[in-house]
Amino acid sequence: MKTIISRQNPEIKNIAKLKLQKEIKLQQKFVAEGIRTCKTLIQAGFKPEMVYVTEKNVNQGEKIVSSDKITIVADAVMEKISASKTPSGILAIFPIPKQPDKSKLGNGIVLYKVANPGNMGTLIRSCAAMGFKSVVLIEGAYPWASKVVQSSVGTIGNVDIFVWSWDMLLKNKGTVKLIAMVVAGGKKPNEMHFDNFLLVIGSEAHGISEKQIKDCDEKLTIAMPGKAESLNAAVAGSIAMYLAKQ
Repeated sequence: MKTIISRQNPEIKNIAKLKLQKEIKLQQKFVAEGIRTCKTLIQAGFKPEMVYVTEKNVNQGEKIVSSDKITIVADAVMEKISASKTPSGILAIFPIPKQPDKSKLGNGIVLYKVANPGNMGTLIRSCAAMGFKSVVLIEGAYPWASKVVQSSVGTIGNVDIFVWSWDMLLKNKGTVKLIAMVVAGGKKPNEMHFDNFLLVIGSEAHGISEKQIKDCDEKLTIAMPGKAESLNAAVAGSIAMYLAKQ
C-alpha cells in the first residue's frame, strides 16, 4: 500500500485527465467513485487497476480489494482526481470493457441521442434493476464518462453496452423487436407483448425521428392523465421497463 501526497505526481495528473471524454477514450480507462459504485462494478466482474482512498477510508477500500491494489492519497490529491464537488474519499480506475458480440443482443433498451449523462445513467440502472441485459447507445452521452457511471451507481457493469449507429442496430438486431416510445398514438403497455424486444427511448429534446419510428416494429405510449405535456426520458423509460417486466 503506497501513499501519494503531491497533486503534481505524474500518476495523479494522468488520472485527473480522465475527467475528459477524449482522455477516457485515449486511455481506455474510466473512473468510478464511492464505495457503492466501486463495489457494484467489482461484483459484476470488473477488475480495478487501482483504488485510491483517503486515510480515513482505508478500511472501506480493504473491503473491496486487496491492499496491493490500494493507494492512499492526501485529501487535496483526492480533490484533484475526483469529479465530485464533495469527494467520497474512494475512487477506482477500471479498464473499459470490449464491446460485446452482436449475438449477445437481447431484451433491453436503445437510447437514441440521449444526451444527458444523468438520464443515461438512470436508464442503465433501471435496465439492470429490471433484469434486462442489453443497452444500445446511438450517439448521445458517452457511457464511460464519470457522470454516467455515477448515475448508474455502478450497474453499468451489469449490462452489455453496444455503441452503434442506427443502421448498425437494424443490421444486427436479427429477430429482436424494436418498440418505439412515443408521446401519443402508440399502444398501451397492457396491449403490448414484451418478448424478445428493445425499447427505443429518444432524446430529451426531440424524441425519436419519424424515420426511426417507421423502422420500429411497434409503438408504445405511456398515458398521462394529468396536465404534463411529456415525461422525462429517464422516468418514461423506467416506467415502461417496469411494466414490461410485469
